[in-house]
Amino acid sequence: PGGLVQTDSPNLLCSSLPKHWRCNKTLPQPFTVFALGNDVPDGVLVTVMAGNEENSSAELRNATATMKQGFAHFNDLRFVGRSGRGKSFTISINVLTSPPQIATLQRAIKVTVDGQRQPRR
Repeated sequence: PGGLVQTDSPNLLCSSLPKHWRCNKTLPQPFTVFALGNDVPDGVLVTVMAGNEENSSAELRNATATMKQGFAHFNDLRFVGRSGRGKSFTISINVLTSPPQIATLQRAIKVTVDGQRQPRR
């Protein structure tokens, strides 16, 4: 936890997400997107979306940030929609340059009502 994760786009990295999290709960550290190189100017909007086969467009809160010096910090990004039992969300990071840059993280985070819990005996 706390490290950087390579997306499927060679120019975009992001901070790691917990594997399993409770819906509508603040993440343990702010979600951040990093743009490598100099092709993303300051002021460009970055949006995050989440979905899977059960929930194609999950509700998120605070899912827009502005790029500044190669970083976009998402202040209090929250996953409100749930991914479903045993399922994870794929995350889409949209950097609204022209043309837009889109990166995905496959099976990035599982979001449930109660988050992680002890297995039943």
